[in-house]
Amino acid sequence: MDTRDAIRSAREKGMDLVEVAPNADPPVCKIIDYGKFQYLAKKKANEAKKKQVIITVKEVKFRPGTDEHDYSYRMKHARDWLTEGDKVKATIWFRGREMTHRELGSRILEKLEKDLADISEVEMRPRMEGNQMFTIFGPKKHKGAKAAVPGQSKGNAAKPAPAGPATPGSAPPAAPTAAAPPVAVTPAVPAGQAASETPVAPVGTDEKQTG
Repeated sequence: MDTRDAIRSAREKGMDLVEVAPNADPPVCKIIDYGKFQYLAKKKANEAKKKQVIITVKEVKFRPGTDEHDYSYRMKHARDWLTEGDKVKATIWFRGREMTHRELGSRILEKLEKDLADISEVEMRPRMEGNQMFTIFGPKKHKGAKAAVPGQSKGNAAKPAPAGPATPGSAPPAAPTAAAPPVAVTPAVPAGQAASETPVAPVGTDEKQTG
């Protein structure tokens, strides 16, 4: 449609001709209410902003001669920031002759790494930049459960292997047999002896008969 005809059609409907895809070839326009179009675009941008996760990098500064009290104070701040989901940059500042004792700064950063090991992981190892040494800590990521060992499942440490298919020429597996119940045995009565005088032997014992 020609641009002039589209504008005329939009005016007749009391609406606006809005270009919604300027980068398309050719550009795409729609006859809509421009005020409603702006409202929906703003609403969509706000929803996307709510879902966006913003991570900031906060810094704690030390000196090679920082005492234990100041160290603990700054370390607690670093723990709070990491717990809130922010990253922490720990910096050691050197002045003058302190540059010849860089191992003092390395010890502080190593100690800080151990104190924060339960809630953080090192994203950048200690490095020098000018007259400062720094490292960056990030919140510890939750790792998934370990993969199960093949052939084993939880609660079933050992399971009998299923019987495989029978091979030609091989005998089928024998079926399990149930134990037979005990049977009472009554000895034979000799001729001329009354039935009442027949001795009864207990089950499971051998009896010797005299002639």
